[in-house]
Amino acid sequence: MYLIIVGAGDIGTPLIDVATRSGNEVAVIERDDSRAARAADDYDCLVLHDDATIKDTLADAGAGRADAIISTTDQDATNIMVCLLAAEFDIPAILSVVHNPEHMGVFERIGVSTMENPQQLIAEYLYRAVTRPAIVDYMRIGDHAEVFEISVTDSAPVAGTTLQEAANTGALPDDVLVVAIERDGDGDPITPRGDTVIQAGDLLTVYSGVGANPSVTDAFGHNEDATG
Repeated sequence: MYLIIVGAGDIGTPLIDVATRSGNEVAVIERDDSRAARAADDYDCLVLHDDATIKDTLADAGAGRADAIISTTDQDATNIMVCLLAAEFDIPAILSVVHNPEHMGVFERIGVSTMENPQQLIAEYLYRAVTRPAIVDYMRIGDHAEVFEISVTDSAPVAGTTLQEAANTGALPDDVLVVAIERDGDGDPITPRGDTVIQAGDLLTVYSGVGANPSVTDAFGHNEDATG
């Protein structure tokens, strides 16, 4: 792929690293002198020390042939302008970081795929690690739903039961689906069916329409989350 990355700061730099290591052709646009110089020294990519909110700069970066552009600056106004200009080049994929949630609707209206402020996501992740220690990893979907990983303890109400039995007895709450099971730490994950038995020690990938609240984590034997 040919990617244009706008911004070589805390968000853009790891993205440049991943994109170049994966063998993509990358162009970087960065206004700051030191950041532009560092990106040019550290990565095998084209670096333009220029203003990405100027259409000619995007043209110089190869926007006419780009597969995607990702704007990562710390200013939503800058990111919006970059995305609007990128649309004029018919770049297939236009993505941006959004720092202020109130601006999310603006990005959506102009057809931009968005990601919330990563610093906020990290803060929420760390807070979750303290208040919900049973959760190995999680991803929020919408306002309430979450997909998360959780282990099954020996005392879990669902341990030793099939998924169908757990659902019928209420041991597995409504709006909760087990979508994958990792067992013994090796091999491919098990795709669960109604007759699949949940075993103590299993690592489950779970979808919950109400999030990973204590009533959900209790089903897998993690009562310590009740005080989170």
